[in-house]
Amino acid sequence: MLTKRIIPCLDIKNGRTVKGVNFVDLRDAGDPVELAAKYARSGADELVFLDISATEERRKTLADLVLRVAEKVNIPFTVGGGISSIEDVDILLQNGADKVSVNSSAVKNPQLINELTQKFGSQCITVAIDAKQVNGKWLVHLVGGKIPTKLDLFEWAKEVEERGAGEILFTSMNNDGTKDGFANLALAKLSEELNIPIIASGGAGNVQHFVDAFTEGKADAALAASIFHFKEIEIPDLKVELKKQGIPVRL
Repeated sequence: MLTKRIIPCLDIKNGRTVKGVNFVDLRDAGDPVELAAKYARSGADELVFLDISATEERRKTLADLVLRVAEKVNIPFTVGGGISSIEDVDILLQNGADKVSVNSSAVKNPQLINELTQKFGSQCITVAIDAKQVNGKWLVHLVGGKIPTKLDLFEWAKEVEERGAGEILFTSMNNDGTKDGFANLALAKLSEELNIPIIASGGAGNVQHFVDAFTEGKADAALAASIFHFKEIEIPDLKVELKKQGIPVRL
């Protein structure tokens, strides 16, 4: 059985980590490279960096950051945020990223998924989907969840798989930030309908939530940000508990 992955997520703005980080032992808690190295040492399986800055300089800033992370970090990492072309992906992979994540740009131009997977391989391409349950229907949202669409989550996920994406990072906007647990019913449906791995995101608040995401939600990986940044859950403790509950993890 494949081991379940634990993935800290770092939001990056102008080359710095945002969304609050509470690490007194880091010389610079805002430096994503230091934070990334710390997570790698503590047993994270992968890392995700999402660039939320909206500047023209983004591509260069992100490329420089990836280069620095790749020098310090020995676990796979994914980079996302504003990626919309083969050129964007090329420079990030060349600088050492293992995978890239596309979101709004793929909805606006679904053919981009085909182009990226044909050029770089499915294993390099993650499609992030932010969705919100509205009147019982899961609808895809764009631009960090600000713009609703009429796209159905499950239909879009299926299309994403058919176009060649290697995995899906699904964030439930209903659960995000609540610390009440992941959207396990939607996760389970995605896992049942698709053959590619699903990363659960949005709602992690305690260890049991991760257990539930893997058992009830059938997720392949679980992502979280603030609970790791603020040391509410330490990754080694989380993994020991998951193992105790019979969930296969890399210790």
